[in-house]
Amino acid sequence: MSDMVSVESLVRATGMKVFSGGKYLSTKMITTSDISRPGLELTGYFDYYPAERIQLFGMTEVSFARKMDKQKRREIMEQMCIEDVTPCFVISRYLPVPEELDEAAKAHGIPVLRSKLPTTRLSSKVTDFLETQLAERKSLHGVLVDIYGLGVLITGDSGVGKSETALDLIKRGHRLIADDRVDVYQKDEQTIIGEAPKILRHLLEIRGIGIIDVMNLFGAGAVRTETDISLIVHLENWSPDKQFDRLGTGEQKLRVFDVDIPKISIPVKIGRNLAIIIEAAAMNYRAKTMGYDATKLFEKNLNSLIQENSD
Repeated sequence: MSDMVSVESLVRATGMKVFSGGKYLSTKMITTSDISRPGLELTGYFDYYPAERIQLFGMTEVSFARKMDKQKRREIMEQMCIEDVTPCFVISRYLPVPEELDEAAKAHGIPVLRSKLPTTRLSSKVTDFLETQLAERKSLHGVLVDIYGLGVLITGDSGVGKSETALDLIKRGHRLIADDRVDVYQKDEQTIIGEAPKILRHLLEIRGIGIIDVMNLFGAGAVRTETDISLIVHLENWSPDKQFDRLGTGEQKLRVFDVDIPKISIPVKIGRNLAIIIEAAAMNYRAKTMGYDATKLFEKNLNSLIQENSD
């Protein structure tokens, strides 16, 4: 988890223009994804001023400031600038920057940024970026592959064949996100995002061959930087003593942060084509999310047959 994000990173990610204070971009840090629109502060109410947040001025704030008395406006803008706390001021719609705000920001070393986006869209864009950068992260052992648009995390003991299966899936047209270590974070109440650590991006380890660069060998269409994790497929060495689900009625889930991700276990045995099986599992999961469940259809047919024989 990153505890802070530089204003410079925010500018690069959102395409905002630097109006003033460019030399402070790399040193000014943002510690929260919350954004403040300082409406009450412009009236002089500072009892609960969230100085640690980005201060966003939209049409409402700029118009109100324009009607204020010049001296009062200068005092308010000065009071809003807390040198070691306030990360930056942002003006939407390329609205004119109040002269007093610019002067106060320069005096306290606070950048002033501008964007052409409407206030609501800009706020959403900035919040999404900051929540992603500041989100708590953890690492999972496995291989993450995009199969027909579904993020499938392949897990299992070391040496069970996860990377080799992923290579087979890549050859079948699917895309690699991460091998061996998958960094995950929670995007919202229902979504877990998985990505590769920077040092492992686009790389795949195959025992007996070593490290291969998937993007170099198979092209840019064979990789992705991140994806939602929709399904977990756990590979287990087959054992006659272990019972595996044969009808698809066993519901398994793995809890990652606050999200329960569906999980299935697949036995690994000589002669089984794991790539095709995992591909079918992904398609079957998609069918279930669209309302079609083959297990329920089988149970319905079985009940109908029992009823017919009973009659």
